[in-house]
Amino acid sequence: MQPIIIAIDGYSGCGKSSTAKAVAKRLGYIYVDSGAMYRAVTLYFLNNGIQFTDTVAVEKALGNLSIAFAIRPDGSSETLLNGKSVEDQIRDMRISEKVSQVSALPAVRQAMVAKQQEMGKQRGIVMDGRDIGTVVFPDAELKLFLTADLRIRAERRLAELKAKGTQASLEEIMENLKERDQADSSRANSPLRKADGAIEIDTSGLAFDDQVQKVIFLAKNRPSEG
Repeated sequence: MQPIIIAIDGYSGCGKSSTAKAVAKRLGYIYVDSGAMYRAVTLYFLNNGIQFTDTVAVEKALGNLSIAFAIRPDGSSETLLNGKSVEDQIRDMRISEKVSQVSALPAVRQAMVAKQQEMGKQRGIVMDGRDIGTVVFPDAELKLFLTADLRIRAERRLAELKAKGTQASLEEIMENLKERDQADSSRANSPLRKADGAIEIDTSGLAFDDQVQKVIFLAKNRPSEG
């Protein structure tokens, strides 16, 4: 099949990133974790004392940072901030608690969307986030919207944090997810919503490999493909 853009949106903890990574690997596509980009910006702002309400400082900071992705020897992806790996740091709860505020800033979204669109010019890309099918790639050949039960999402996130040696409670994570859902869905700039033409997938009861296979099937059996 001809290389396409697969845009995956949805709530935190629905398996967007892990599914997108696996789909990209099996199709031989490039994977871009847009959420990691916003997390990296958040990390930079926090580490450098950038006040989110200071428009001038925010715009200046955006000009001083670069975000890229690299593949580790084990095949996993890592996020680079100004050339240094921050993959583990950006998954910390202190970043999770602030990333929705940072990603809602117009200057930040404008900068990240421009970078994401540049990455997708050659097609053959899988990107996940919250506004990929609505704003970044409204012309994507396959648009998906992932959902899942809140508790299941929190349990998945807790398992991820424990695997990285980070301590957190299930209740704390559930509260954080609810707050992020509200913030992401109600923000004025590029709110989280199901894109026109997007196919909704509830991952609550799906095994990981099943959701990956479902996306690959949809990619290979789009109507335009006959």
